Amino acid sequence: MATGRRPGSYVCGIDAAMDVIGGKWKVLILWELSVRPHRFGELRRGLPGVTEKVLAAQLRELEADGIVHREEYCEVPPRVEYSLTPKGVSLNTALEPLGAWGKSNVLGASAAAGEVREDDDVALIARGA
Repeated sequence: MATGRRPGSYVCGIDAAMDVIGGKWKVLILWELSVRPHRFGELRRGLPGVTEKVLAAQLRELEADGIVHREEYCEVPPRVEYSLTPKGVSLNTALEPLGAWGKSNVLGASAAAGEVREDDDVALIARGA
């Protein structure tokens, strides 16, 4: 269910920005679209765990906020692509320092605890060794 924006009731700019990107999937959608435009199915495969209903709702909200552009192509079969608007690109740029912070302070902390991350270079251990 889409929530309405609260114009005039924001405490600060961060409050307003969080209203736009709030939710589990919106930032991950922005991350996927930062590489290139995607069709709906591509986005869904790129975001394991998201349901069709939730992805569609999140995309509609991002489109309503001017962050994502939905392009419909009149062809058979019908094709729709999602891409970032200039506003969406600037939002991704603003989120980069937050991602860097998470990588060094959260993911870095888990590596120190002995966990292996996807981007770590580690030697493979043979089975039975």
